[in-house]
Amino acid sequence: MVNAAETVQIRYFSGYIRNYKSLCAELAIALPLSRAAREEAILKSAYAKWGMDMMNHLYGMFAAALWDGQRQKLYIFRDQVGQKQLFYAPVEGDLLCSGDINEIVADARLEKRLNKRMLQQYLFYGYPIGEETFYEGVYKLRPGHYAEWDGKTVTVHRYWQPVFEPDESKTADEFAEEIKAVVEEILDEERGDTELPYKESFLSGGVDSSYLLAASDAVAANTVGYVESGFDESALARQTAEVLGKGFNVKMISPEEYFARIPEVMNKMGQPLGDASAVAFSLGCAAVAEHAKVVYSGEGIDEFFGGYNAHKRELPSDWTYLTCSHIMSEEVVASLMRDYDSTVKAVDPVAPLWAAVQGQHPLAQKLTIDISLWLEGDIYLNTDRTSTACGVELHTPFSDLRLFNVARKIPAAYQFDGEQNKVVFRKAAASRLPHEVAFRKKVGFPVPIRKWLADERYNKPVEEKLFGESAQKLFREEAVRDLWTRFVGGEALLWNRVYALYAFLLWYDMHF
Repeated sequence: MVNAAETVQIRYFSGYIRNYKSLCAELAIALPLSRAAREEAILKSAYAKWGMDMMNHLYGMFAAALWDGQRQKLYIFRDQVGQKQLFYAPVEGDLLCSGDINEIVADARLEKRLNKRMLQQYLFYGYPIGEETFYEGVYKLRPGHYAEWDGKTVTVHRYWQPVFEPDESKTADEFAEEIKAVVEEILDEERGDTELPYKESFLSGGVDSSYLLAASDAVAANTVGYVESGFDESALARQTAEVLGKGFNVKMISPEEYFARIPEVMNKMGQPLGDASAVAFSLGCAAVAEHAKVVYSGEGIDEFFGGYNAHKRELPSDWTYLTCSHIMSEEVVASLMRDYDSTVKAVDPVAPLWAAVQGQHPLAQKLTIDISLWLEGDIYLNTDRTSTACGVELHTPFSDLRLFNVARKIPAAYQFDGEQNKVVFRKAAASRLPHEVAFRKKVGFPVPIRKWLADERYNKPVEEKLFGESAQKLFREEAVRDLWTRFVGGEALLWNRVYALYAFLLWYDMHF
Protein backbone atom coordinates (compact mmCIF):
# COMPACT_ATOMS: atom_id res chain seq x y z
CA MET A 1 0.00 0.00 0.00
CA VAL A 2 1.29 3.47 -0.90
CA ASN A 3 1.68 5.80 2.07
CA ALA A 4 -0.55 8.81 1.33
CA ALA A 5 2.13 11.18 2.64
CA GLU A 6 4.55 9.87 -0.01
CA THR A 7 2.34 11.13 -2.85
CA VAL A 8 2.06 14.62 -1.38
CA GLN A 9 4.20 17.63 -2.21
CA ILE A 10 4.23 20.90 -0.29
CA ARG A 11 4.51 23.44 -3.08
CA TYR A 12 4.20 26.56 -0.96
CA PHE A 13 4.32 27.32 2.73
CA SER A 14 4.53 30.55 4.66
CA GLY A 15 4.04 30.80 8.38
CA TYR A 16 4.74 29.14 11.69
CA ILE A 17 3.10 26.06 13.24
CA ARG A 18 3.16 26.86 16.93
CA ASN A 19 1.95 23.53 18.37
CA TYR A 20 4.51 21.52 16.42
CA LYS A 21 5.68 19.46 19.40
CA SER A 22 2.25 18.01 20.19
CA LEU A 23 1.58 17.44 16.49
CA CYS A 24 4.88 15.63 15.99
CA ALA A 25 4.09 13.39 18.95
CA GLU A 26 0.60 12.61 17.60
CA LEU A 27 1.82 12.06 14.04
CA ALA A 28 4.91 10.02 15.05
CA ILE A 29 7.36 12.52 13.59
CA ALA A 30 10.76 12.11 15.21
CA LEU A 31 12.43 15.26 16.53
CA PRO A 32 14.70 17.10 16.32
CA LEU A 33 14.29 18.29 12.73
CA SER A 34 15.11 21.59 11.13
CA ARG A 35 12.15 23.91 11.16
CA ALA A 36 11.59 23.60 7.39
CA ALA A 37 11.76 19.81 7.55
CA ARG A 38 9.42 19.51 10.52
CA GLU A 39 6.81 21.83 8.97
CA GLU A 40 6.85 19.84 5.73
CA ALA A 41 6.60 16.59 7.66
CA ILE A 42 3.70 17.92 9.75
CA LEU A 43 1.72 19.05 6.71
CA LYS A 44 2.24 15.80 4.83
CA SER A 45 1.45 13.55 7.79
CA ALA A 46 -1.48 15.68 8.94
CA TYR A 47 -3.00 15.53 5.47
CA ALA A 48 -2.52 11.75 5.35
CA LYS A 49 -4.27 11.39 8.72
CA TRP A 50 -7.01 14.01 8.58
CA GLY A 51 -7.31 15.16 4.98
CA MET A 52 -8.33 18.79 4.65
CA ASP A 53 -9.64 18.72 8.20
CA MET A 54 -5.98 19.02 9.19
CA MET A 55 -6.23 22.83 9.44
CA ASN A 56 -8.37 22.42 12.54
CA HIS A 57 -5.40 20.71 14.21
CA LEU A 58 -2.85 23.43 13.40
CA TYR A 59 -2.33 26.39 15.72
CA GLY A 60 -0.30 29.31 14.45
CA MET A 61 -0.19 31.20 11.18
CA PHE A 62 -0.06 29.54 7.80
CA ALA A 63 -0.72 29.78 4.09
CA ALA A 64 0.13 26.75 1.99
CA ALA A 65 -0.30 24.84 -1.25
CA LEU A 66 -0.36 21.03 -1.17
CA TRP A 67 -0.32 18.74 -4.20
CA ASP A 68 -2.02 15.34 -3.86
CA GLY A 69 -0.49 13.10 -6.53
CA GLN A 70 -3.07 10.33 -6.07
CA ARG A 71 -6.06 12.61 -6.51
CA GLN A 72 -4.26 14.88 -8.99
CA LYS A 73 -5.48 17.93 -7.09
CA LEU A 74 -3.84 21.02 -5.69
CA TYR A 75 -5.15 22.25 -2.35
CA ILE A 76 -4.45 25.75 -1.06
CA PHE A 77 -5.36 26.81 2.45
CA ARG A 78 -5.00 29.66 4.91
CA ASP A 79 -5.16 29.93 8.70
CA GLN A 80 -8.46 30.54 10.44
CA VAL A 81 -8.14 34.31 10.92
CA GLY A 82 -5.82 35.11 8.01
CA GLN A 83 -2.52 36.07 9.62
CA LYS A 84 -0.71 35.06 6.42
CA GLN A 85 -1.80 36.30 3.00
CA LEU A 86 -2.65 33.92 0.14
CA PHE A 87 -3.68 34.88 -3.39
CA TYR A 88 -4.44 32.73 -6.44
CA ALA A 89 -5.21 33.02 -10.13
CA PRO A 90 -6.13 30.26 -12.61
CA VAL A 91 -4.21 30.72 -15.85
CA GLU A 92 -3.72 28.36 -18.81
CA GLY A 93 -4.32 25.17 -16.87
CA ASP A 94 -2.24 26.24 -13.87
CA LEU A 95 -3.20 27.72 -10.55
CA LEU A 96 -0.80 30.46 -9.55
CA CYS A 97 -0.65 30.99 -5.80
CA SER A 98 1.49 33.01 -3.42
CA GLY A 99 1.32 35.16 -0.33
CA ASP A 100 2.85 37.93 -2.46
CA ILE A 101 0.38 39.14 -5.06
CA ASN A 102 3.24 40.83 -6.93
CA GLU A 103 4.65 37.38 -7.74
CA ILE A 104 1.36 36.29 -9.28
CA VAL A 105 0.83 39.34 -11.50
CA ALA A 106 4.46 39.13 -12.67
CA ASP A 107 3.56 35.94 -14.58
CA ALA A 108 3.57 36.78 -18.29
CA ARG A 109 0.50 34.62 -18.91
CA LEU A 110 -1.67 36.88 -16.78
CA GLU A 111 -3.01 40.09 -18.29
CA LYS A 112 -2.87 42.87 -15.72
CA ARG A 113 -6.16 44.74 -15.57
CA LEU A 114 -7.33 47.07 -12.81
CA ASN A 115 -10.40 45.81 -10.97
CA LYS A 116 -12.47 48.98 -10.64
CA ARG A 117 -14.99 47.19 -8.44
CA MET A 118 -12.26 46.79 -5.83
CA LEU A 119 -11.22 50.40 -6.28
CA GLN A 120 -14.76 51.42 -5.43
CA GLN A 121 -14.86 49.20 -2.32
CA TYR A 122 -11.40 50.39 -1.29
CA LEU A 123 -12.47 54.02 -1.39
CA PHE A 124 -15.33 53.22 0.92
CA TYR A 125 -13.43 51.05 3.41
CA GLY A 126 -9.81 52.19 3.12
CA TYR A 127 -8.53 48.66 2.58
CA PRO A 128 -9.02 45.84 0.00
CA ILE A 129 -12.00 44.01 1.45
CA GLY A 130 -13.29 40.53 0.67
CA GLU A 131 -12.35 37.97 -1.94
CA GLU A 132 -11.56 40.17 -4.93
CA THR A 133 -8.30 42.05 -5.39
CA PHE A 134 -7.21 45.11 -7.35
CA TYR A 135 -6.38 42.80 -10.27
CA GLU A 136 -9.07 41.26 -12.45
CA GLY A 137 -8.80 37.48 -12.31
CA VAL A 138 -6.66 37.40 -9.15
CA TYR A 139 -8.40 36.42 -5.93
CA LYS A 140 -7.64 36.32 -2.24
CA LEU A 141 -8.31 33.08 -0.42
CA ARG A 142 -10.33 34.19 2.56
CA PRO A 143 -9.37 33.20 6.12
CA GLY A 144 -10.79 29.90 7.33
CA HIS A 145 -11.09 28.66 3.74
CA TYR A 146 -9.36 26.18 1.49
CA ALA A 147 -9.65 25.70 -2.26
CA GLU A 148 -9.09 22.71 -4.51
CA TRP A 149 -7.90 22.87 -8.10
CA ASP A 150 -8.39 19.96 -10.50
CA GLY A 151 -6.71 21.58 -13.47
CA LYS A 152 -9.90 23.24 -14.68
CA THR A 153 -11.95 24.56 -11.80
CA VAL A 154 -11.28 26.21 -8.44
CA THR A 155 -13.71 25.09 -5.74
CA VAL A 156 -13.60 27.08 -2.49
CA HIS A 157 -14.69 25.60 0.84
CA ARG A 158 -15.07 27.20 4.26
CA TYR A 159 -13.62 25.09 7.07
CA TRP A 160 -13.87 27.58 9.96
CA GLN A 161 -15.87 30.63 10.95
CA PRO A 162 -16.05 32.74 14.11
CA VAL A 163 -19.08 31.72 16.15
CA PHE A 164 -19.91 33.32 19.50
CA GLU A 165 -21.80 31.19 22.03
CA PRO A 166 -21.87 32.94 25.43
CA ASP A 167 -21.65 30.78 28.54
CA GLU A 168 -23.61 32.47 31.32
CA SER A 169 -22.64 29.83 33.89
CA LYS A 170 -19.13 31.26 34.43
CA THR A 171 -18.05 34.49 36.07
CA ALA A 172 -15.80 37.12 34.54
CA ASP A 173 -13.04 36.08 36.94
CA GLU A 174 -13.32 32.46 35.83
CA PHE A 175 -12.96 33.50 32.21
CA ALA A 176 -9.95 35.63 33.14
CA GLU A 177 -8.32 32.52 34.63
CA GLU A 178 -8.99 30.64 31.40
CA ILE A 179 -7.36 33.43 29.41
CA LYS A 180 -4.30 33.33 31.65
CA ALA A 181 -3.97 29.56 31.21
CA VAL A 182 -4.30 29.73 27.41
CA VAL A 183 -1.82 32.61 27.16
CA GLU A 184 0.70 30.57 29.16
CA GLU A 185 0.12 27.52 26.97
CA ILE A 186 0.64 29.50 23.76
CA LEU A 187 3.73 31.32 24.97
CA ASP A 188 5.22 28.15 26.46
CA GLU A 189 5.12 26.72 22.94
CA GLU A 190 6.83 29.83 21.56
CA ARG A 191 9.61 29.84 24.15
CA GLY A 192 10.10 26.10 23.78
CA ASP A 193 11.16 26.42 20.14
CA THR A 194 14.93 26.38 20.43
CA GLU A 195 15.37 27.24 16.75
CA LEU A 196 14.09 30.72 17.64
CA PRO A 197 16.18 31.49 20.73
CA TYR A 198 16.08 35.30 20.64
CA LYS A 199 12.94 37.36 20.25
CA GLU A 200 11.84 40.93 20.77
CA SER A 201 8.38 42.48 20.86
CA PHE A 202 6.51 45.54 19.69
CA LEU A 203 5.08 47.68 22.48
CA SER A 204 2.58 50.51 22.25
CA GLY A 205 2.05 50.86 25.98
CA GLY A 206 -1.51 49.53 25.76
CA VAL A 207 -2.66 46.38 27.53
CA ASP A 208 -2.37 43.93 24.61
CA SER A 209 1.28 44.49 23.75
CA SER A 210 2.16 45.02 27.42
CA TYR A 211 0.67 41.68 28.47
CA LEU A 212 2.41 39.96 25.56
CA LEU A 213 5.75 41.47 26.52
CA ALA A 214 5.29 40.52 30.17
CA ALA A 215 4.23 36.91 29.52
CA SER A 216 6.63 36.11 26.67
CA ASP A 217 10.32 35.40 26.32
CA ALA A 218 10.89 38.67 24.45
CA VAL A 219 14.13 40.24 25.61
CA ALA A 220 13.37 43.80 24.52
CA ALA A 221 10.48 46.03 23.49
CA ASN A 222 10.31 48.22 20.39
CA THR A 223 8.14 51.19 19.57
CA VAL A 224 8.00 54.23 17.31
CA GLY A 225 7.83 57.86 18.33
CA TYR A 226 7.36 61.38 16.96
CA VAL A 227 8.30 64.85 18.08
CA GLU A 228 4.67 65.98 17.75
CA SER A 229 2.90 66.27 21.09
CA GLY A 230 -0.25 64.21 21.39
CA PHE A 231 1.09 61.45 19.14
CA ASP A 232 4.33 60.28 20.71
CA GLU A 233 3.66 57.57 23.26
CA SER A 234 7.16 56.15 23.39
CA ALA A 235 7.63 57.49 26.93
CA LEU A 236 4.62 55.49 28.08
CA ALA A 237 5.98 52.37 26.39
CA ARG A 238 9.39 52.95 27.96
CA GLN A 239 7.85 53.11 31.43
CA THR A 240 6.10 49.77 30.86
CA ALA A 241 9.29 48.12 29.57
CA GLU A 242 11.25 49.37 32.58
CA VAL A 243 8.63 48.09 35.02
CA LEU A 244 8.84 44.68 33.32
CA GLY A 245 12.64 44.68 33.33
CA LYS A 246 12.88 44.48 29.54
CA GLY A 247 15.19 46.28 27.14
CA PHE A 248 13.72 49.13 25.14
CA ASN A 249 14.27 50.56 21.66
CA VAL A 250 12.47 53.50 20.08
CA LYS A 251 12.50 54.51 16.43
CA MET A 252 11.79 58.24 16.11
CA ILE A 253 10.09 58.99 12.80
CA SER A 254 10.35 62.33 11.02
CA PRO A 255 7.78 63.47 8.45
CA GLU A 256 10.48 63.42 5.75
CA GLU A 257 11.32 59.80 6.54
CA TYR A 258 7.66 58.86 6.69
CA PHE A 259 6.76 60.29 3.27
CA ALA A 260 9.90 58.85 1.68
CA ARG A 261 8.82 55.40 2.90
CA ILE A 262 5.25 55.40 1.54
CA PRO A 263 6.07 54.33 -2.06
CA GLU A 264 8.14 51.36 -0.92
CA VAL A 265 5.41 50.25 1.48
CA MET A 266 2.70 50.44 -1.20
CA ASN A 267 4.88 48.48 -3.60
CA LYS A 268 5.74 45.70 -1.14
CA MET A 269 2.17 45.60 0.20
CA GLY A 270 1.04 44.36 -3.18
CA GLN A 271 -2.23 46.27 -2.97
CA PRO A 272 -2.92 49.82 -1.80
CA LEU A 273 -3.80 50.26 1.86
CA GLY A 274 -5.27 53.44 3.31
CA ASP A 275 -4.07 52.61 6.82
CA ALA A 276 -1.41 55.23 7.62
CA SER A 277 0.00 53.12 10.46
CA ALA A 278 1.42 50.66 7.90
CA VAL A 279 4.22 53.08 7.02
CA ALA A 280 5.14 53.60 10.67
CA PHE A 281 5.00 49.85 11.19
CA SER A 282 7.33 49.34 8.23
CA LEU A 283 9.86 51.79 9.66
CA GLY A 284 9.53 50.05 13.02
CA CYS A 285 10.15 46.64 11.44
CA ALA A 286 13.21 47.95 9.60
CA ALA A 287 14.61 49.21 12.89
CA VAL A 288 13.94 45.89 14.64
CA ALA A 289 15.62 43.98 11.79
CA GLU A 290 18.93 45.55 12.79
CA HIS A 291 19.03 43.44 15.97
CA ALA A 292 16.31 40.78 15.84
CA LYS A 293 14.76 38.49 13.23
CA VAL A 294 11.71 37.35 15.22
CA VAL A 295 9.39 39.84 16.90
CA TYR A 296 6.06 39.50 18.70
CA SER A 297 3.06 41.74 18.12
CA GLY A 298 -0.27 41.82 19.93
CA GLU A 299 -2.82 41.78 17.08
CA GLY A 300 -6.13 39.96 17.50
CA ILE A 301 -7.28 40.96 20.97
CA ASP A 302 -9.44 43.93 19.96
CA GLU A 303 -11.33 41.83 17.41
CA PHE A 304 -11.70 38.80 19.70
CA PHE A 305 -12.73 40.66 22.87
CA GLY A 306 -14.32 43.92 21.67
CA GLY A 307 -11.61 46.54 21.95
CA TYR A 308 -12.86 49.30 19.65
CA ASN A 309 -15.28 52.07 20.51
CA ALA A 310 -17.34 50.99 17.50
CA HIS A 311 -18.03 47.74 19.34
CA LYS A 312 -19.84 49.65 22.11
CA ARG A 313 -21.97 51.94 19.95
CA GLU A 314 -25.57 51.03 19.25
CA LEU A 315 -26.56 50.74 15.61
CA PRO A 316 -29.99 51.73 14.31
CA SER A 317 -32.00 48.57 13.75
CA ASP A 318 -32.04 49.03 9.97
CA TRP A 319 -28.26 49.53 9.62
CA THR A 320 -25.60 47.03 8.59
CA TYR A 321 -22.31 47.14 10.48
CA LEU A 322 -19.73 47.89 7.79
CA THR A 323 -16.65 46.89 9.83
CA CYS A 324 -14.93 49.24 12.27
CA SER A 325 -13.29 51.16 9.40
CA HIS A 326 -15.08 52.91 6.58
CA ILE A 327 -13.91 56.29 5.34
CA MET A 328 -16.19 57.41 2.52
CA SER A 329 -19.91 57.16 1.84
CA GLU A 330 -21.22 55.82 -1.44
CA GLU A 331 -22.20 59.38 -2.36
CA VAL A 332 -18.64 60.62 -1.87
CA VAL A 333 -17.19 57.73 -3.86
CA ALA A 334 -19.68 58.35 -6.66
CA SER A 335 -18.66 62.02 -6.78
CA LEU A 336 -14.96 61.07 -7.04
CA MET A 337 -14.93 58.23 -9.57
CA ARG A 338 -15.28 58.81 -13.29
CA ASP A 339 -16.55 55.28 -13.94
CA TYR A 340 -18.67 54.79 -10.85
CA ASP A 341 -20.70 51.57 -10.97
CA SER A 342 -23.96 51.98 -9.09
CA THR A 343 -24.42 48.19 -8.93
CA VAL A 344 -21.34 47.86 -6.70
CA LYS A 345 -22.54 48.55 -3.17
CA ALA A 346 -20.48 49.11 -0.05
CA VAL A 347 -22.61 46.54 1.74
CA ASP A 348 -21.82 43.76 -0.75
CA PRO A 349 -18.85 42.16 1.09
CA VAL A 350 -20.65 42.34 4.44
CA ALA A 351 -24.24 41.40 3.57
CA PRO A 352 -23.97 37.56 3.64
CA LEU A 353 -22.11 37.61 6.96
CA TRP A 354 -24.51 40.15 8.45
CA ALA A 355 -27.52 38.07 7.45
CA ALA A 356 -25.98 35.01 9.09
CA VAL A 357 -25.49 36.68 12.50
CA GLN A 358 -28.94 38.20 12.90
CA GLY A 359 -30.46 37.25 16.23
CA GLN A 360 -27.10 37.25 18.01
CA HIS A 361 -25.96 39.87 20.51
CA PRO A 362 -24.86 43.10 18.73
CA LEU A 363 -21.30 42.67 20.03
CA ALA A 364 -21.07 39.15 18.59
CA GLN A 365 -22.42 40.45 15.29
CA LYS A 366 -19.79 43.17 15.06
CA LEU A 367 -16.90 40.97 16.13
CA THR A 368 -17.86 38.34 13.55
CA ILE A 369 -17.75 40.99 10.80
CA ASP A 370 -14.45 42.48 11.99
CA ILE A 371 -12.71 39.11 12.36
CA SER A 372 -13.89 37.99 8.95
CA LEU A 373 -13.13 41.16 6.97
CA TRP A 374 -11.32 44.01 8.74
CA LEU A 375 -8.76 42.03 10.75
CA GLU A 376 -7.37 40.15 7.76
CA GLY A 377 -8.09 42.81 5.10
CA ASP A 378 -6.30 45.65 6.87
CA ILE A 379 -4.38 44.59 9.98
CA TYR A 380 -2.87 41.32 8.76
CA LEU A 381 -2.26 42.63 5.25
CA ASN A 382 -0.21 45.37 6.89
CA THR A 383 1.66 43.24 9.43
CA ASP A 384 2.36 40.28 7.16
CA ARG A 385 3.56 42.16 4.09
CA THR A 386 5.54 44.91 5.86
CA SER A 387 7.35 42.58 8.26
CA THR A 388 8.16 40.12 5.48
CA ALA A 389 9.50 42.92 3.27
CA CYS A 390 11.78 44.02 6.11
CA GLY A 391 13.16 40.52 6.69
CA VAL A 392 11.45 40.16 10.08
CA GLU A 393 9.34 37.18 11.10
CA LEU A 394 6.33 38.52 12.96
CA HIS A 395 4.56 36.26 15.47
CA THR A 396 1.09 37.22 16.70
CA PRO A 397 0.45 34.75 19.56
CA PHE A 398 -2.76 36.48 20.67
CA SER A 399 -4.30 35.65 17.28
CA ASP A 400 -4.11 31.96 18.20
CA LEU A 401 -7.42 30.16 17.75
CA ARG A 402 -7.27 28.80 21.30
CA LEU A 403 -7.58 32.32 22.67
CA PHE A 404 -10.55 33.01 20.42
CA ASN A 405 -12.16 29.84 21.76
CA VAL A 406 -12.18 31.46 25.20
CA ALA A 407 -13.34 34.83 23.91
CA ARG A 408 -16.28 33.32 22.02
CA LYS A 409 -17.79 32.06 25.29
CA ILE A 410 -17.64 35.32 27.25
CA PRO A 411 -21.01 37.10 27.62
CA ALA A 412 -21.05 40.59 26.14
CA ALA A 413 -22.07 42.06 29.51
CA TYR A 414 -18.64 41.11 30.89
CA GLN A 415 -16.69 42.88 28.15
CA PHE A 416 -17.53 46.52 28.97
CA ASP A 417 -17.53 48.50 32.20
CA GLY A 418 -18.44 52.12 31.62
CA GLU A 419 -15.75 53.55 29.33
CA GLN A 420 -13.57 50.47 29.75
CA ASN A 421 -13.53 47.75 27.07
CA LYS A 422 -12.31 44.11 26.85
CA VAL A 423 -12.55 44.02 30.64
CA VAL A 424 -12.12 40.26 31.06
CA PHE A 425 -8.88 40.28 29.08
CA ARG A 426 -7.65 43.18 31.20
CA LYS A 427 -8.42 41.17 34.34
CA ALA A 428 -6.21 38.39 33.03
CA ALA A 429 -3.46 40.83 32.07
CA ALA A 430 -3.51 42.32 35.57
CA SER A 431 -1.93 39.09 36.82
CA ARG A 432 1.25 40.13 34.97
CA LEU A 433 0.97 43.91 34.83
CA PRO A 434 0.52 46.84 37.22
CA HIS A 435 -3.16 47.76 37.46
CA GLU A 436 -2.64 51.13 35.78
CA VAL A 437 -1.10 49.40 32.74
CA ALA A 438 -3.66 46.60 32.53
CA PHE A 439 -6.55 49.08 32.64
CA ARG A 440 -4.92 51.87 30.64
CA LYS A 441 -6.94 53.45 27.83
CA LYS A 442 -6.41 51.81 24.45
CA VAL A 443 -3.07 52.80 22.92
CA GLY A 444 -1.90 52.02 19.38
CA PHE A 445 0.72 53.28 16.98
CA PRO A 446 -0.85 56.70 16.15
CA VAL A 447 0.68 58.71 13.30
CA PRO A 448 0.59 62.54 13.01
CA ILE A 449 -0.44 62.10 9.37
CA ARG A 450 -3.35 64.54 9.53
CA LYS A 451 -0.91 67.28 10.49
CA TRP A 452 1.79 66.29 8.01
CA LEU A 453 -0.58 65.93 5.05
CA ALA A 454 -1.81 69.48 5.54
CA ASP A 455 1.70 70.92 5.88
CA GLU A 456 3.00 72.45 2.65
CA ARG A 457 6.54 71.56 3.69
CA TYR A 458 5.73 67.88 3.12
CA ASN A 459 2.60 67.57 0.99
CA LYS A 460 3.76 68.75 -2.44
CA PRO A 461 4.30 65.17 -3.72
CA VAL A 462 0.81 64.32 -2.46
CA GLU A 463 -0.75 67.26 -4.28
CA GLU A 464 1.13 66.40 -7.48
CA LYS A 465 -0.14 62.82 -7.37
CA LEU A 466 -3.73 63.84 -6.63
CA PHE A 467 -3.81 66.03 -9.75
CA GLY A 468 -1.51 64.00 -11.98
CA GLU A 469 -2.28 62.11 -15.16
CA SER A 470 -3.49 58.91 -13.51
CA ALA A 471 -5.76 60.79 -11.13
CA GLN A 472 -7.35 62.68 -14.00
CA LYS A 473 -7.98 59.42 -15.84
CA LEU A 474 -9.73 57.74 -12.91
CA PHE A 475 -11.18 60.55 -10.79
CA ARG A 476 -13.13 63.77 -11.30
CA GLU A 477 -10.70 66.62 -10.84
CA GLU A 478 -13.27 69.03 -9.45
CA ALA A 479 -14.25 66.55 -6.70
CA VAL A 480 -10.62 65.84 -5.81
CA ARG A 481 -9.91 69.60 -5.82
CA ASP A 482 -12.80 70.21 -3.45
CA LEU A 483 -11.59 67.46 -1.10
CA TRP A 484 -8.02 68.77 -1.11
CA THR A 485 -9.04 72.40 -0.61
CA ARG A 486 -11.30 71.56 2.31
CA PHE A 487 -8.64 69.39 3.94
CA VAL A 488 -5.74 71.83 3.74
CA GLY A 489 -8.20 74.56 4.70
CA GLY A 490 -8.72 72.99 8.10
CA GLU A 491 -11.11 70.02 7.83
CA ALA A 492 -8.61 67.65 9.42
CA LEU A 493 -11.01 64.70 9.60
CA LEU A 494 -10.78 64.38 5.81
CA TRP A 495 -7.17 63.21 6.09
CA ASN A 496 -8.05 59.55 5.66
CA ARG A 497 -9.81 60.20 2.35
CA VAL A 498 -6.83 62.16 1.06
CA TYR A 499 -4.37 59.53 2.23
CA ALA A 500 -6.37 56.65 0.74
CA LEU A 501 -6.44 58.38 -2.65
CA TYR A 502 -2.73 59.15 -2.48
CA ALA A 503 -1.84 55.57 -1.46
CA PHE A 504 -3.85 54.15 -4.34
CA LEU A 505 -2.36 56.51 -6.92
CA LEU A 506 1.18 55.75 -5.76
CA TRP A 507 0.50 52.03 -6.08
CA TYR A 508 -1.28 52.42 -9.42
CA ASP A 509 1.56 54.36 -11.03
CA MET A 510 4.05 51.69 -9.93
CA HIS A 511 2.05 48.75 -11.27
CA PHE A 512 0.12 50.02 -14.31
